[in-house]
Amino acid sequence: MVSRITHPSNRATLSIGGLILTAAGMLLQIAAGSTLYPSLAGPVVLIAAAAVVAFGPRRWTPYVALVVPLVLGVGAVVAAAMTGDFIDQLTDIGTIGILVGSLLHVVGLAAALAGAVGMLVARRGAAGLER
Repeated sequence: MVSRITHPSNRATLSIGGLILTAAGMLLQIAAGSTLYPSLAGPVVLIAAAAVVAFGPRRWTPYVALVVPLVLGVGAVVAAAMTGDFIDQLTDIGTIGILVGSLLHVVGLAAALAGAVGMLVARRGAAGLER
């Protein structure tokens, strides 16, 4: 029996790319000396989520693709509201590594969320067609 290889949809690819870009941004921030991320847990979770979206059961992937960046995005907004450190990182041109990492972080989260929402909308549309 020949196994069938499936390729992720464009929406899933956008989500995977966004998750990886966010992880890269966080790693760059850590390497540049940011104190917002004291451990590598965030990037590890993001890479694991990208792997689940790429290779996991299709039933779960849209939810993993949505929940992980949504939780991290809410965390970034809460951190920005409470301390202002994340906003400082996005506007401080003195530390270019932290600035670029922060921009990658934000763009990656937006792309991951857009891809996840697209995956859920496409799934809902496909379910509606089956009825």
